[in-house]
Amino acid sequence: MAAPHTPASAGDLTPELLGAPEWTDQMVASAGIPMYDIPFLTAGGGIGSFVTLDYLRIYGVPTSQMRVVSNIDHPWQTYEFLTRCSQIPRSERIRSDSSSRPDNLWGFPSYALEEAWKDKNPAYLWQLLTEPLLNDYWTPRAGTVFENLEREAKRIGYWDMLVKGQVRMVRRRSGGGYFTVVTPPEGAAPTKRIVFRSRFVHIAVGYPGLKFLPDLQEFRTKYSDYQHVVNAYEPHEQVYEFLKTRPGTVVIRGGGIVASRVLQRLFDDRERLGLKTQIIHIFRTFVTGSHGPHIWARRKGGDGWAYQGFNYPKSVWGGQLKAEMRKLEGADRAKKYKEMGGTNTPYRRRWQEQMRAGRSGGYYHAVQGTVDRVERAPDGRLVSYVRSSDGIVREPVADYIIDCTGLEADIAEHRVFADLLTYGGAGRNPVGRLDVERHFEVKGTASGDGALYASGSATLGGYFPGVDTFLGLQIAAQEIADDLARRGFVRKMGPLRSTSQWFKWVFNSPV
Repeated sequence: MAAPHTPASAGDLTPELLGAPEWTDQMVASAGIPMYDIPFLTAGGGIGSFVTLDYLRIYGVPTSQMRVVSNIDHPWQTYEFLTRCSQIPRSERIRSDSSSRPDNLWGFPSYALEEAWKDKNPAYLWQLLTEPLLNDYWTPRAGTVFENLEREAKRIGYWDMLVKGQVRMVRRRSGGGYFTVVTPPEGAAPTKRIVFRSRFVHIAVGYPGLKFLPDLQEFRTKYSDYQHVVNAYEPHEQVYEFLKTRPGTVVIRGGGIVASRVLQRLFDDRERLGLKTQIIHIFRTFVTGSHGPHIWARRKGGDGWAYQGFNYPKSVWGGQLKAEMRKLEGADRAKKYKEMGGTNTPYRRRWQEQMRAGRSGGYYHAVQGTVDRVERAPDGRLVSYVRSSDGIVREPVADYIIDCTGLEADIAEHRVFADLLTYGGAGRNPVGRLDVERHFEVKGTASGDGALYASGSATLGGYFPGVDTFLGLQIAAQEIADDLARRGFVRKMGPLRSTSQWFKWVFNSPV
């Protein structure tokens, strides 16, 4: 990284900079903001940034040519926080395919092979060979994923590229490339902002924020109660601790993977500790059986749930759906997303047994309806006014409500995306997210010979559906790396380099 170009006076963003969609070097220098030159910069520092850096390191880009700006210490930090909150600690299994390895771009050996070897348990391989007909889909433990990410991060020199800070905005540079404005940690720099001047920028900042159901957000705001109405993706251990002390009732909202994990935690605690917990599960859409737009594309379901092994059918990652989606535009693409979409969860035999026991035992109650509002009862408990399709309003009372309906807020709620939409030339795709090309360059943001890329959940709705998955992040990283090779930033990786790099991965040798 080149030495900073810093004038004598320390600076911050000026009205001139804030209002200009394209900046010159002189504008930044006049504001007194230090500038650092780096050819490639990725903003975010989560698994999306990590996978992209991993590909480029393996393709041959040295650490001196790349930086990652992040406010977290290691790439899996946010993901581990979310999985722990949603009741998936390191010892439990996540919803991911065995060969989808963000630490290993080749996908071999798979997680199943690794865990079978380490645990001396060939039953994992039998499960893999017989999924999903005789067994549930095999998925890795969260801890296996995190341990391997740490191993690979050390191998590629991740922390040599890490710059701590919060990305404020990305603006086009006159003459080509981009300025990325960073707010460093307090005391880490002599100025409030620093700027990186880059030819290529990659944005993978994750989810814009938590998305609460409107009636639950209204309740939290009205009563300033953030302890009894909670989102499954925020810390809520107080719910389970309360239920250990006395009998209580919990309302669950949602029918996806997180709802199933929260439900299993409540069932497990009930069985293990002999609790008397009552569970009311409210489904907005209650699935009673197989469903879908075409007989050849129907999804299994029942008891309120829609069942699917992974977020999308497997062919979106490398089959006919992937090829079809790359050809669709506008309304046709949005229609296809709607056909494939919808909340779903994997079928797991263990919690199916628990739900059956709960229904027969009278402590698990699944209901369908739309919640008009939530109010506080005279005794301090929570009353949900649930309107069914026949107009009948039920009023279940609970001690806690857990919102498991979603993590995704509108992209404009993130300041980097909001700035790109306003000043950077970026637009929205047919489902309202960030519009990207097939190689994940953000449409409308080109600057001279530079390019701005994005990957992850913010790009859902593009030509590739499975963006918010491990394998999806890897596919995006490969598309970006190949595009950078076409632009001459790195040599395209051929079979000889790929083979030699795989052996380096196996023996944990530096890139």
